[in-house]
Amino acid sequence: MNFRSTVLVLAGLLVAAPAGAQVLDRIVAVVENDLILESELNAQVQFYAYNNRVDPNTPGLRDQVLQTMINEKLVVAKAIEDSITVTDEEVQQQLDAVIQQRVAQAGSEARLEEIWGMPLSRIKREFRDEMRKSLLAQKLQQQRLGSATIGRFEVEEFYNTYKDSLPRVPEEVELAHIYVKPKPTEASKVAARKKLEELLDSLKAGTDFAALARAHSQDQGTAQQGGELGLVRRGQFVKEFESAVFALTPGQVSGVVETDRGMHIIQLEERRGDAVRARHIMLRIEREKAGDDAAIALLDSLRGAILAGANFAELAKKYSEDSESKLIGGTLGTLDLEQLDKAWGATVSSIPPGGISKPERLTVGNSYGYHIVWVKKRTPAHTMTLQQDYRRLEQLALNNKRARDYQRWMEDLRKDIYWQVRP
Repeated sequence: MNFRSTVLVLAGLLVAAPAGAQVLDRIVAVVENDLILESELNAQVQFYAYNNRVDPNTPGLRDQVLQTMINEKLVVAKAIEDSITVTDEEVQQQLDAVIQQRVAQAGSEARLEEIWGMPLSRIKREFRDEMRKSLLAQKLQQQRLGSATIGRFEVEEFYNTYKDSLPRVPEEVELAHIYVKPKPTEASKVAARKKLEELLDSLKAGTDFAALARAHSQDQGTAQQGGELGLVRRGQFVKEFESAVFALTPGQVSGVVETDRGMHIIQLEERRGDAVRARHIMLRIEREKAGDDAAIALLDSLRGAILAGANFAELAKKYSEDSESKLIGGTLGTLDLEQLDKAWGATVSSIPPGGISKPERLTVGNSYGYHIVWVKKRTPAHTMTLQQDYRRLEQLALNNKRARDYQRWMEDLRKDIYWQVRP
């Protein structure tokens, strides 16, 4: 069973239905008072094939997807029957989140509108009802299946039943790191600020913000869209940027705002509750060799201190600039060695358990820094056992139990709620 956090129909259609495509509206199935159209089925098949990298013409795939769609509508029908409710705010939040994901996939709002042949406002209207139904189904599924638990006897029974077909556990490494960013020189900050102040003068003189963003912004992800950032909720920007953008009124332009990503000018286009639509022009603060050398020297000294007995976690909390890991002592968790980024994989593969790498360059988005990596533990690839992999087996067994519960539930719903596949 798959608990969905987004509307599968919406996600599939936004990927698979370009403007101008022929829309087939033959009814392929009926569930209670709801219909499944051939155009919807085609989109879902394409979406499934795209995400799972299979041929959409694979025998049996179309029927498999149709049965999944029928099951989803059966859950919606049951949710309505049981008077499950969701608020308009919940629907709007989820719809905005999905639209934002699709904008990111398409590259810009303009590109998404071009693909679909309609403005975003209409896309949201078209799919608001589907989103509401999806959230109803999620709530009912959570009530019906979300509280499932599993005991040790069930885990052992699952293992004894499936042990010959369970996948091998790949080689894993438990890692921690200390990450340091090279500091820009004051001269490079002054140069970036001066350039942005010149652009502010141009804006005051009436120059179009989007035109300046296309010509000067160094944010490659937004420059060609005139600096457009899309609709973004509070909490998704870095601290300094968020403080600046939420202090603006629609149409207002900020002064120069400095973040760890560069220097920005921000224009607020729209404010909608706890979300804003804004544009920005960003200039990187150029780093020089001296900054790189200083970062490497610091990491070298920290590595030497750790090898001499200093506590890695304490030094990570004090010196690391990776905000997500520093508070937990630089811990990155246990990772599949085969799935590590190539740069990381090459570094980690050569380090024995307990070893610490020399400083290595690490690119993060549009920026970079240097880090040292501690291989806390290395677990060789192996066949699953109850002793070594109990937690992993427990999760697999719980998922299997939920899948069986879900299947039995669907069988009951198919007896209680009207449905029909049209020839």
